[in-house]
Amino acid sequence: MISDFILKNFFSKGKKRITNLSIVPNHIAIIMDGNNRWAKKNFVPGIAGHKAGIEAIRQVLETCKEYSIGVLTLFAFSSENWMRPPQEVNSLMNLFLNYLKKEVDDLNDKGVSISFIGRRDRFSSDIRNAMDSAENLTMNNLERKLVIAVDYGGKWDIINATKKILDDSMSGKLQKDQLNEDLFDQYLSLSDLPSVDLCIRTGGEYRVSNFLLWQAAYTEFYFTDCLWPDFTPEEMKKALSCYCQRQRRFGLSSTQIERDIIQTTRPEVRNK
Repeated sequence: MISDFILKNFFSKGKKRITNLSIVPNHIAIIMDGNNRWAKKNFVPGIAGHKAGIEAIRQVLETCKEYSIGVLTLFAFSSENWMRPPQEVNSLMNLFLNYLKKEVDDLNDKGVSISFIGRRDRFSSDIRNAMDSAENLTMNNLERKLVIAVDYGGKWDIINATKKILDDSMSGKLQKDQLNEDLFDQYLSLSDLPSVDLCIRTGGEYRVSNFLLWQAAYTEFYFTDCLWPDFTPEEMKKALSCYCQRQRRFGLSSTQIERDIIQTTRPEVRNK
């Protein structure tokens, strides 16, 4: 079933255009990389880089609002990040909890719905409660969606979905012949949201780092050397501009895509 949130964004009017015939993406995912290097570059403690990254999140959210981008998914803490030094992990957990306490009310006032993907069992009860409260408070907001990936990994997501499918198969709710890509997708994180159109990675690295492996099958990628705390609205608009210059073919030829555009935009052709 398509949620009210998806319907609202799929059929919303007046999206700002960057280039002709190119609408900005409806769903953007960002791998926020470079906080520690930013801190080192600016001769401040590592946690200061992560704090500076929160301001970048605020600015990106404002840019999404400006261009009517419906969904923003942020890779905040990966499954592998638990292997970082305990002191850094503890600092990140405290920062995450403070973010939830300080930012959620403001996001709610702005009509942003918040949800989290990833495991929750390894977080403290305080953080789990704060996550639940944020989701419950904002669940009826339909204007925009903020998804925060915490203790998340793309491989975990696929395995977790497979376990759910096996459970439903063993209970008789699902038959083997019913399983296809569309059905599998329903068991994954982000299953109730539009596909990811654009994935941005900051910090100069050129890899996906186990992020949204299934969901990014046809995602456009944009890599930038800009460190995350320096990712200003201008940097975000560079990514949007680059995206809008690309032709998304989804397996079709460029000739087919161009023909479809002509049929869509020229009534005399469409009506033949």
